[in-house]
This record gives sequence, C-alpha cells and structure tokens, in this order.
Amino acid sequence: MDYKLKITINADGGSRGNPGPSAIGVVVRGEGKEKKYSEFLGNHTNNEAEYEAVMYALKKARQLFGKEKTKEAETDVFLDSELVVNQLNAKYKIEEERLFPLFIKIWNLRQDFGKVTFQAVPREKNREADRLVNIELDKKEQGSIF
Repeated sequence: MDYKLKITINADGGSRGNPGPSAIGVVVRGEGKEKKYSEFLGNHTNNEAEYEAVMYALKKARQLFGKEKTKEAETDVFLDSELVVNQLNAKYKIEEERLFPLFIKIWNLRQDFGKVTFQAVPREKNREADRLVNIELDKKEQGSIF
C-alpha cells in the first residue's frame, strides 16, 4: 500500500524511582512540521511512563494531522525501551498487570493509523524525547524544594 503521509515519532517515558515521579517527552514529525510535547505524569513505573508516552504521542499525531490523514499514514514510533517495543510488537508477553489497559488503549489508537511500527533505538538516538522527560522531572523537583 502507498501511504500518503509519513509520520515519525520519538517517544520516551521515565521515572525517578520505580515507581516514582514520572514524565513523558514526545517529538512528532511529518509534513515538514515538528512538534515537541512533555508532561509530568505523577507516580508511575518506567514501563508505565513509556506506554503513556506512546499513547500521548499517537493522540497528538492524530490531533496534529487529523484522523483522515493518519488513516493513510505510515507511522514509525521510536523508543529506547526494547522491552516495551517488543511488548507492543507482540514479541514479548506483558507480565505487569498494570500495563494491560495501556496496551489496549494503544492497540485501539492504532486503528486510527494506516500502519504503525514500533522500533527500539539506542538512547542517544532518542535524545530529544529523553531531554523533554528530564526537563519535566527537573521542574517538578525544583518546585517541591520551595
């Protein structure tokens, strides 16, 4: 199938402590646009934060390009968590019960896209998304000092 739109997403989720304060960072690219997003999540595990980042990224891509365009889009999602990528690609079983609802939400979001692939990349290739996570976590830490 020929896809009319190519969307590239770098997503990262992280927590300080496991579980602990967590945040997500997302970079969405397509049609010459690049949008960056970050958000503090509260208390979560690293894996939950990674799943939340993917869910957030897909929602933002759908919002940015519109559902009609994403239905005809080839979307590559890059994460630095090999475990989460393999779970999303159904290569690994999900052991953490708390991840099942997040997996299902992502699965349902995928229906709004022509093709979605999840790919593991080294942390240095996901640097901007990681930087956004750390900005959110640092802001929260600094805010709690005063």
